[in-house]
Amino acid sequence: MKIALTSLIVALISVISLTDKHAPVLQEPQDEYQVEKGRENNIFAEDNENCLVCHGEEYYQLSDTAQDKSERRIMPSNYYVDRDEYYQSNHWSFGCLDCHPYDFEKFPHPTSARLEEPFHCNDCHGFDEQYAHYHFDEITEEYNESVHDDIEGFSCWKCHDPHSYEITIRTSENLEETILYDNNICLECHANYDKFQLLSSRDEIRIVSSHDWLPNQAAHFKSVRCIECHTEISDSLLVAHKLRPADKAVKRCTECHTSNSRLLATLYKFQSKKIRNDAGFVNGVILNQSYVIGANRNPAINMLSFIIFGGVVLVIIFHIFMRLIKK
Repeated sequence: MKIALTSLIVALISVISLTDKHAPVLQEPQDEYQVEKGRENNIFAEDNENCLVCHGEEYYQLSDTAQDKSERRIMPSNYYVDRDEYYQSNHWSFGCLDCHPYDFEKFPHPTSARLEEPFHCNDCHGFDEQYAHYHFDEITEEYNESVHDDIEGFSCWKCHDPHSYEITIRTSENLEETILYDNNICLECHANYDKFQLLSSRDEIRIVSSHDWLPNQAAHFKSVRCIECHTEISDSLLVAHKLRPADKAVKRCTECHTSNSRLLATLYKFQSKKIRNDAGFVNGVILNQSYVIGANRNPAINMLSFIIFGGVVLVIIFHIFMRLIKK
């Protein structure tokens, strides 16, 4: 009976999705009846190909029928959409025209459409109760106070490409993959001079030399995210978005390498919440991928220490008791 009911629910969801073609599949990563990501499960896939026939290719053909001329050109990276990445991203179930103006159906695309202001994250997520617990309004407030907000032309999409961005901190079991993925978001501009020049007039990028004060750079870059040192800690947000100026970045070793490490409130926040009860530590998480004093403890050794300490206390009490009896 339970299996039949489950099948009926899934069937109803499928029918609703197919009958309302303008209702993309919105879902949480933990949804019980989550539709598997992929092009084959996107009801807009055929329509999307009208765009991806050009924007999904690294090269495109530009033709002038009046002069009977054609030319093969490289698709600019900011206009290129990788099909595989898109259909595995957070927005995999959408159609291109859910977010882009219908003017893009015309080719060549009108300049007015190409320069139109893109949607803001809160245009969708800010009024959706399904995502209210992610505090998108608070994220927007933090972003508005960050150094990025002062850069003309900067937006959410500079970090979170809507065609490829995928949640990692809540879904990945490999923390190193999350660190690499998130750091690459920063390096997409801060290590790419061509893209950096679109938003800045600085002559060069000095990632390595600007961090020459940091001992063992390679180990730090591999083990923590840029935002661990460059954002202000947020108690309510899983990932802080208030980026501070470079001169206010974390530089004191003790801010991370202590039992009260700031990493517990940033990088390890999600793990800390999940395994606090299981680990039985005061600090709430086993930080076995970083050197944090007092955090790399073994539960068995902890218990043995308590037993030994308790035994010593009992021996002392027994000794005092016997002395009192003899007197």
